[in-house]
Amino acid sequence: MTRQRQLIYAIVAEKPVHLTAEEIYEKAREKMPGIAIGTVYRNLGILVQEGKIRKLEIPDSPARYDRQSLSHPHLICERCGAVEDLNWGRNFLTQLAGRCGRTLTGYDLKLYHICDACKNK
Repeated sequence: MTRQRQLIYAIVAEKPVHLTAEEIYEKAREKMPGIAIGTVYRNLGILVQEGKIRKLEIPDSPARYDRQSLSHPHLICERCGAVEDLNWGRNFLTQLAGRCGRTLTGYDLKLYHICDACKNK
């Protein structure tokens, strides 16, 4: 793994925060000032393909990157775009499969709400 890819992976894996490519680029520049935005996008794509991280596509918003590559649900604020992981346990997919009567290989569940910070504004 290249130094750039290691840095990008470390930024994504650092906290349970779902950063955009631009946010990852800004953090990467703090430690590697010469890194290019194209390098960040290219390496994010490779990390997603390798299954090390997950790309979250959110309508009308930039994609965000998740350190957890396994399927799990997300809670997204409709106003500010904040993304949170929902911890429904590992057997959630098994439960869904049982209800569907199918073998499921993954899912992409996004639930939308208004977060407390936006409600209080």
